Amino acid sequence: MKKWFMFPTIVLLIFSIAYPTYAISNRAIHWGFTKGKNEQQADAGKEYDELLKKHHAFYKGNPHDKILYLTFDNGYENGYTEDILNVLKKEKVPATFFVTGHYLKSQPNLVKRMVKDGHIIGNHSWSHPDMTAISDDKIREELRKVQEETARITTQKEMHYLRPPRGILSERTMEIANQEGYTHVLWSLAFLDWRINQQKGWKYSYDNIMAQVHPGAVILLHTVSKDNAEALEKSIEDLKKRGYRFESLDYYMMKEKVKNPLLGS
Repeated sequence: MKKWFMFPTIVLLIFSIAYPTYAISNRAIHWGFTKGKNEQQADAGKEYDELLKKHHAFYKGNPHDKILYLTFDNGYENGYTEDILNVLKKEKVPATFFVTGHYLKSQPNLVKRMVKDGHIIGNHSWSHPDMTAISDDKIREELRKVQEETARITTQKEMHYLRPPRGILSERTMEIANQEGYTHVLWSLAFLDWRINQQKGWKYSYDNIMAQVHPGAVILLHTVSKDNAEALEKSIEDLKKRGYRFESLDYYMMKEKVKNPLLGS
């Protein structure tokens, strides 16, 4: 009888030790930072910087290199992605498009063109959930389905970059992503551009980009925005005049692996 009563006590003790660790590792982080200005880098703070470094994630590049990394989030189509692709092709600018399952299923031809034009397809999850609110297995499924569908409809067979839906992440979700071969890519330049009923004209997008830009910026834009589509060409042209150049996320990772050969091994 004594052994019987000891069992739940032991279980309770183990749970009380393990639960705080789990709770901390799954504490939801809503990505945010102090915006860049006067070409000084955006700053997410020491805590976030250390967390991202621990999991080989990033939101900005070298502060001394006038390099920009252009990324787009594609949850659904609003008629502007083709215009954006045309500008990128004209200006010879590489980009990464983070897509959802809905986008893959509804816009396969645009996704095919992204890859054909030399852009990278990134993982934005299949159904755009809060990753911190779902199980480990469900996270893996969300990532797997996007990778498999992208491989089915395009020539891109591998996927390495993840942008967490809604910008919500935790140590647990980052650990799982790492195990699945993903690097979290956050951002250091963004603004309220995704509300399609609150577009303010091309200059709103242009002014936000030019005001926040800084060396190493990872730029987040949404392709549903009419403002972004109309501002993109002038933004790129004027950023080039300021001495910036655009590179792909693969270029960023190549530079990081030169500094740290064990990265990704």
